[in-house]
Amino acid sequence: MTDAERRQLHAELAHWQGAIVQLAELDAVAPTEAWAQLEDYLRLRLRDRLTSSIAALSAEGTTLATALASGRPLGECRASLLRLRARYLAVESTVEFYGDAVQQRTTPRLGAVLRGLDTIAVDSMEVVLRPLGKEVPPALVYPEKGLGAAVLRAGIRLWDQGGLSPVAAIKVTRHNLIHPTAILHETTHQWSHLVGWNTELGEVLAEVAGDVPGLGELLRSWAGEVAADVGAFAMAGWSPVPALANVVDGPTASVHRVRLGDPHPPSWLRVLFNVELCRSWFGAGPWDDLAAAWRSRHDPAGLTTHDAAVARAGERLLPALASACTRRPFQAFGGRPLHALADPERVSPARLAELSRQAGDTLLTSAFLARSDSLRVLALLTNDQPLDPAATAARTARLHDWLARLAPMPLPRAA
Repeated sequence: MTDAERRQLHAELAHWQGAIVQLAELDAVAPTEAWAQLEDYLRLRLRDRLTSSIAALSAEGTTLATALASGRPLGECRASLLRLRARYLAVESTVEFYGDAVQQRTTPRLGAVLRGLDTIAVDSMEVVLRPLGKEVPPALVYPEKGLGAAVLRAGIRLWDQGGLSPVAAIKVTRHNLIHPTAILHETTHQWSHLVGWNTELGEVLAEVAGDVPGLGELLRSWAGEVAADVGAFAMAGWSPVPALANVVDGPTASVHRVRLGDPHPPSWLRVLFNVELCRSWFGAGPWDDLAAAWRSRHDPAGLTTHDAAVARAGERLLPALASACTRRPFQAFGGRPLHALADPERVSPARLAELSRQAGDTLLTSAFLARSDSLRVLALLTNDQPLDPAATAARTARLHDWLARLAPMPLPRAA
């Protein structure tokens, strides 16, 4: 059976080598016009990363072919083939993930909007990372179904174990393309990891909880998501809050549920914390109506569950938590508070109204304003909550027109 086994092994190897050749055709994974929608540096960095993994896989196949032809033991060659197959599937997962993300840009209009969101994502990371002397990773924003956004951080090891993720790949849900401020939550996940804020913040949150039984550990476990919400607030003010509330609302039992191991705070505390951030920095505003509606829907006062007890205890701490997150100095920020890098006052309703008055008709057309103040323009364009579909559609068209024009502009880099 040795000759038959060797022929079979040759055939199996030929199959996987053929699959590797096919995988290397990146323009078949996502069409050329979709790749062209990426900023040049992002496209080259991403394709180089994928090509490098595929080249290593191809070399592994060539080495195995040489070993098989030279008469190496069949058992050894078969073990190598199984490893090659496993490596192929891992590389394929990486290629398909990025290919699917890029392929969303085949439609020119959506591609231009997503390219604009790439720029917004990088701009938001620049705010914190550049003053701290940290490299700012490129961002690839892609739409997907569902409720919540997500990020595959730059710098983490991918499925293929062939290197680190070359970009921050940010999922924005299709329904929130009309209000895409969730990308600021996801970019904060990226920069807060790079500067080491999460662990430090977790200790501060636990300290604010004091001796409330069990609450300190819960707050510490939620630090990453709290940080991301705070970062989005610092970049865009009130604007991310209604979008968040739309996503995390649900039945009362669900919005109070404390899930062990879940890094997200219960929706009730999360929304009211975001409202408290607005009150802490801006005073009264539209966020008060949102808080009143949530209290009417989900008031924990009459509930006797452990989750409701956590809600009541946590609610009492919200002013102290909001102040600690935004006003307390952190070593992650070089001994400064967050507002020294990302000042929420710049995106207060009053300051955004002032920006609108000063810009006038040039708000959506000024290249200088788009490149010097993109985050505030985004906040201004998403700062209201239309009450009818026609107004929502008009606001979306205005936002997308601006994003599509923002996209081709050169990205600044601090010295």
